[in-house]
Amino acid sequence: METLTSNGFKEKVFDYEKNNSWTFAGPRPAIIDFYADWCGPCKRLAPVLEEISKQYEGKLDVYKVNIDTEQDVASTFGVMSVPTLLFAPMSGEPQMAQGALPKEILEQAIHDVFNIK
Repeated sequence: METLTSNGFKEKVFDYEKNNSWTFAGPRPAIIDFYADWCGPCKRLAPVLEEISKQYEGKLDVYKVNIDTEQDVASTFGVMSVPTLLFAPMSGEPQMAQGALPKEILEQAIHDVFNIK
């Protein structure tokens, strides 16, 4: 699991300054966790995402974006509350979910959005 700056986000996920429409830049599907250090639900979600990252290593990437330090990325995606998860498939449109989702729901989303088992 890697924390991204705005430059890292543009390189590994989506260059929102150069592209008007969604074009995923990563080598694998990704889950991006928009979080804040002061957010209790974010702290509860972090170990679950760490498990997901290890469980699906090589099949999907898990990134974190701090909304307080990377406000441009958060505002580009209209993140109004945390945690917010962005599910970025290799092709097709990304999907967003809010809240500290349980691992079972995340695994179902990984299956549904990314078609990864």
